[in-house]
Amino acid sequence: MPSELRPPAGRRGFLKGAAGALAVPAAAALVGASAEPAHADDGGLPDYAPIPAAAAGPRVNEAGYHVGQIAGNLHWVTDSFYQAMFLTTRRGVVLVDAPPTIGHNLLRAIDDVTRANGRPNKVTHLVYSHSHADHIGAAGLFGTDVVRISHAATAGLLARAADPNRPLPTVTFQDKYQLKVGGETLRLAYHGPNHSPDNIFVHAPEYATLMLVDVLYPGWVPFKNLAVSQDIPAWIKAQSIAMDYPWQTFVGGHLGRLGVRADGDLQIRYMDDLETSTRSAIASVDPAPFFAKYGAQGNSWAIFKTFLDAVADAAAAPVAAKYTGVLAAADVFTRDNAWTLLESLRIDAGVLGPFGVHP
Repeated sequence: MPSELRPPAGRRGFLKGAAGALAVPAAAALVGASAEPAHADDGGLPDYAPIPAAAAGPRVNEAGYHVGQIAGNLHWVTDSFYQAMFLTTRRGVVLVDAPPTIGHNLLRAIDDVTRANGRPNKVTHLVYSHSHADHIGAAGLFGTDVVRISHAATAGLLARAADPNRPLPTVTFQDKYQLKVGGETLRLAYHGPNHSPDNIFVHAPEYATLMLVDVLYPGWVPFKNLAVSQDIPAWIKAQSIAMDYPWQTFVGGHLGRLGVRADGDLQIRYMDDLETSTRSAIASVDPAPFFAKYGAQGNSWAIFKTFLDAVADAAAAPVAAKYTGVLAAADVFTRDNAWTLLESLRIDAGVLGPFGVHP
């Protein structure tokens, strides 16, 4: 194996190497050139379409992270997989989320910024976007005297999880909460369930920035099964709610770059196309072969599986073709996203196809 392709040793080396493979220089992203395609190794891993360079963010440093200024005292940090956001204030740092893959690099990133701007580096407040461990699983790094703020539902979910890496919040709210620390302001709001029952909107009005995790994916298609969201109609609605905010910069919690408003418009078009295609496939895929083969065996689950899989395949094909080269990983997750949207259309919207009211 050539030396440049050998996997780095250790977990930190792996994460740094993988993040580096995802990132491209910012200049390349601006011109929209395609990144080099990945190749399957001898283990038979599949090949996927090259990632459009415009979907990637800046390269991570030798420690495996990138920290950048959004505006003024508002900054973000990424390892090309996850993102966090933080405000440096006269009293200390307000951090939003603590993804474990970034982990101790959160502290290093904060030190980088506060060393330069002369503000205190201690994290005094930690906002939880929602309860999921992949976004706040490093919360325990910040000690016991930090003020941890979340939606009220997050407290119950974390109490059930009993995860020492996700300490319980010390301050909760129901609908809105304005956090003012050291001359800086964040406005937290809950607009109902979406990706999770407790996911909140974090708005920095002075810096025209919105952070909303696991809803919009700038430059990429949504993660598998529509971000494994628990309420698909509400998750779709949350995209439009996000676009109603007056932001110019978007922090989505995932991947290697920030978003702009055109990214939100593009994802909404992707979802509109996916819904149109899925509705069409429900109506056009012939269920007869699945009922004939598996009905004779009395295998009801096989009927459902094969029909739903066929609909998802038919729905995904034209959408994946349209967005490959436009949104990163359109060929990776569009089929999974179509399957989840299909189920939501059936059970939430009542588009039942052959499983409707018997004549």
